[in-house]
Amino acid sequence: MATVGEQTFRTEKMMKRGLLPSNVLEHQNCGPNCISFPACSVEAKSTCQPRFRLLRGYEEWAARNHILAIFSLLAIFALSCTFMFADSMRRSTEIIEEIDTHSLPKLSLPDQNSWATENSLKRSGLLSEEVGGSDSDGVAHPVGGDGKVPFGCNDKSATLKLFMYDLPPEFHYGMLVAQTDSRKQTWPKNVTDIPPYLGGLYKQHSPEYWLTTDLLTSNMAGRQSACTAFRVSDWKAADYMFVPFFASVAYNKYTKTEHHAGGELDLVGDKNQKLQEKLLEYLKQQPAWQASDGCDHILVMHHPNSMHAMRDSFRNVLFVLADFGRYPPDVANVEKDVVAPYKHIIPSFDNDSSSFEDRETLLFFQGTIVRKQGGVIRQQLYEMLKDEEGVHFEEGSSGSEGVHSATSGMRGSKFCLNIAGDTPSSNRLFDSIASHCVPVIISDDIELPFEDELDYSEFCVFIKSEDALKEKYVINLLRSITRVQWTFLWKRLKAVARHFEYQHPTKPYDAVNMVWRAIARRAPSVKLLLHKKRHFLRSLQN
Repeated sequence: MATVGEQTFRTEKMMKRGLLPSNVLEHQNCGPNCISFPACSVEAKSTCQPRFRLLRGYEEWAARNHILAIFSLLAIFALSCTFMFADSMRRSTEIIEEIDTHSLPKLSLPDQNSWATENSLKRSGLLSEEVGGSDSDGVAHPVGGDGKVPFGCNDKSATLKLFMYDLPPEFHYGMLVAQTDSRKQTWPKNVTDIPPYLGGLYKQHSPEYWLTTDLLTSNMAGRQSACTAFRVSDWKAADYMFVPFFASVAYNKYTKTEHHAGGELDLVGDKNQKLQEKLLEYLKQQPAWQASDGCDHILVMHHPNSMHAMRDSFRNVLFVLADFGRYPPDVANVEKDVVAPYKHIIPSFDNDSSSFEDRETLLFFQGTIVRKQGGVIRQQLYEMLKDEEGVHFEEGSSGSEGVHSATSGMRGSKFCLNIAGDTPSSNRLFDSIASHCVPVIISDDIELPFEDELDYSEFCVFIKSEDALKEKYVINLLRSITRVQWTFLWKRLKAVARHFEYQHPTKPYDAVNMVWRAIARRAPSVKLLLHKKRHFLRSLQN
C-alpha cells in the first residue's frame, strides 16, 4: 500500500488534470489513510479505500494508453518512411535511366545531361512559363506592353507590311471554282465568299491559298485574330510585294506532261505556261517591279514542278518552296528563299494522351516504295526492315482508305520513317508531326521549315543515308531509345505541332504566321541589296 505522501502526491496530480475536485484534500473526516470526497463522512470511512484503489487503477490504465499511443505513432512513422524510401528508389532508377549517355550512340538528340536543367524542363512542358519570352515550343513570342499577346490585326501590330497586286481571278481564286464571276470581280467581298481549296492530295501544296487568304483579310473590318503580315495600299510603304498566283493549282490543273526515257519532265505549251508568261508581262509593267527588278517580291511555288517554264525569269524573287530538290542553286537557295511546310493530309491528333506502351508499333512506313532519283534508298531499306519485329513497312495508296490506314498506323507507332523520295522532302514528315509519331528522317539534303527557330533534333531522329544502309543500324538504334527518352521527344513534338497547322482564321504562331515570320527575317538582307544597287544610280542617269 502506498504511503500517505505518495497518495497525496497522486491526488494533487489528478486534481491538476481535472480528474478530482479541487477541495478534496480539505475534508479531514476520513482519517490519514483515506482520500475523502466532499460527501465522505465518518460512517462512510470503510468505503473510501476501495475508491482510492479505483482511482489508482484508472491512473495506471491512462499511463498504459499513453505508452500504446506513442508506440502507434512510431509504427506509423516507420511505415511512412518505408514507402518514401521505396518511391525514392523508383525515381532514382528513372533518373539514372534518363541520364544514361551510353544508351543513344550517334543519335541526334539533345545532350542527355541537359535534360534535367530548368530550361529543358520548361521547353519540354514539365515546367510552365509565362506568356512571352520563350514558350514551351522554343519559339520567341513577342508580347505587348500589357504582357499579353497582341490582339487584332493592324499596321502597327504586324511585323510585315505587304503590298498585294490586284491580279485577275484567273491567277488565284478563279482556279478553284467551276465558273468565274462574269462581273470580273478581283477579290471576294466577304470572307464567306472565299472558295475552298482543292481536296485530296492537292491540299499538301496549298500554302499559296492560306497566305493569300490571310493577307487579303488582314485589313478587312472586324478581323479579330492577330496577324504577322498586314496589307498596305501603297507599295512604297511595303516591305515586300506579294504576287497572288496559285502556281501549284495551275500546275495540277493545267499542265500537260511528257515523260522521257531518262525520267525527265517536259511541259508543252500548256495553259499553265501561258499564265506564267502573262504574269511576267504584267509584273514588268508595274513600278514596284521596275524599281527592284523583283528582288522585294514574294511568289509561292510550293509544288516541286511549279513555274517550271519561267523560273529563270523570276530568279530574283523570294520563293516560298517545299524544298530545293528541283532548282538550280542560282535560282533558288536557302539564303534567298523560304521553306514552308506541307499541309498535312492526316487529321491532327487532338487530345493525344498516348504513352510509350500504348504505341505498340516501333517503326511505321506506308507509301510508295519504288521511287526514282534520290528515292532508291526506299527499296533498299524496305528489304532490310520489312521482316523486323515491330516494323510496319508497306506500300500504300493515296485514296481515302490509304489515308485512314495511315492515320491509325501513325497514331499507334512510336516512330515514323521519313525517307527521301523524288525530292528531299515529302508530306509524310508533316503527317508524322500531326500524328505525334516521332519522325525518323533519312534524307541528307533536306531543308526544314523554320529551322532557324526550331531545333528539330529535340523532336526528330536524324540518320545519315550511309549509316541507314548498314545492317541492323536503324532497328538497333531505335530499340536503344528508352521510354524516358522517347517521351521527351514526344512531348516536344506535341508542343511544336501547332507551328505546322494551316488554317483560317489563323492562330498565333501557326504555319501561316510562321511563314510570314521567316519572310520577315529576310527583309533586312533584301533592303541591303536594294540599297547597294542604288550606289551608282545617279551616275547612270547622267
